Amino acid sequence: MIEAPYILFLGDAVDPLAAKVAQGIRDWRPDYAKAQFRLPGCNADMGLPDMTMEEAVAAGIKTVVIGVANRGGHISDAWIEALESALVAGMDIASGLHNLLSDEGALVAASQMHGRTLHDVRIPTVAYPIANGKKRTGKRVLAVGTDCSVGKMYTAIAMEREMHARGLKATFRATGQTGILITGGGVPLDAVIADFMAGAVEYLTPNNDADHWDIIEGQGSLFHASYSGVTMALIHGGQPDALILAHEPTRTHMRGLPDYTLPSLEQLREVALTMAHVVNPDCYVAGISINTAKLSEAEAEAYLAELEAKHGLPCVDPFRQGAGRLVDALK
Repeated sequence: MIEAPYILFLGDAVDPLAAKVAQGIRDWRPDYAKAQFRLPGCNADMGLPDMTMEEAVAAGIKTVVIGVANRGGHISDAWIEALESALVAGMDIASGLHNLLSDEGALVAASQMHGRTLHDVRIPTVAYPIANGKKRTGKRVLAVGTDCSVGKMYTAIAMEREMHARGLKATFRATGQTGILITGGGVPLDAVIADFMAGAVEYLTPNNDADHWDIIEGQGSLFHASYSGVTMALIHGGQPDALILAHEPTRTHMRGLPDYTLPSLEQLREVALTMAHVVNPDCYVAGISINTAKLSEAEAEAYLAELEAKHGLPCVDPFRQGAGRLVDALK
C-alpha cells in the first residue's frame, strides 16, 4: 500500500499538462495531496504549499508521488538528487513512469539504507490472457479522445461519482498511472505486452450484473501516431456499449506531434464507432465531453451550445458542470 498523505513531485515540468498525474491527484484526491516540490524552471503549479523534503516529513507526509508524465515516461537525471533526499528524510516514493524506480541504482541504495519503499505502479502484476472477444454481461462505457490528455479520465471519474450519487451500480476501471494512483488499483495498460492488452481490458471488466456499468478509463487516441495502439486495445477489449467523445478545443496540434492536427469530432465518431462495432454492433455514442479549462465561463457555454446544436448530443464539461447529462444519455 502507498501511504498517504503525499507531496507531489513536479520536477522540471515544461508546462502544466506535463504534470497531469499531479493534477489528477490534486483534483480527485485532495485529501491526499498536501504539498508540492518543484525544481528550478518548473512551469507547473498545483496551488499547494511548496515544501522541502525535510519540511514534508515534519508535516507528516509519507510519500513522494512523481506527478510528471513526460514523453516516454522516464526519470530524469535532474530529479535523482531530490528524490534521493526524500528517501534520506524518511519518505517513500511512488511512480507510474515507464522508467522504473527499481532500475535507478542510487534510489535503490538509498531506499535500502534508510528502510524506505519504492512503489512502481506501472508494472503488470497479473498474467493477462489473450482477448477472446466473447460477450460479457453488464454494461461498459469508454471515453475516446481526439488527442491524448483531453479529459478522458476526468470524464470517467465524474461519471462514476454521478452514478454513485444516484445509487446506480458503477465502477471506474483505471487503466493508467494516474487512475491507479487515485483509486489504488487497475491495469497499467501501456506497460502490458501488446498481444495481451485487449485481454487485460477483458480481465479488468469481467461479467457483471445486467444493470452495472464499468466506466473504463480511456487512453491515447486512435488518431495519435504514437499512442493509437492502447486505444484500440481498450475498444476491442472493453467491448463498450457506449462511447463518450472527448476533446480539448484550444489544441493546435497533437500532443507531442507538432506536424499532426487533431481530427474533427465527426472523424472521431466515425472511426471509433467502426472499431467498436467489430466487437459490439450495438455500440453508440452517448455524448461529448469537452475540456473547457482554457475557456472562460461565457466562452465555454457558447462553445458547448454550438457543439450540441451541431451534433445533436449532450455536450458538457463534466469536471466544470458535472456529468449528469452524460449519465442521462446512457441507455
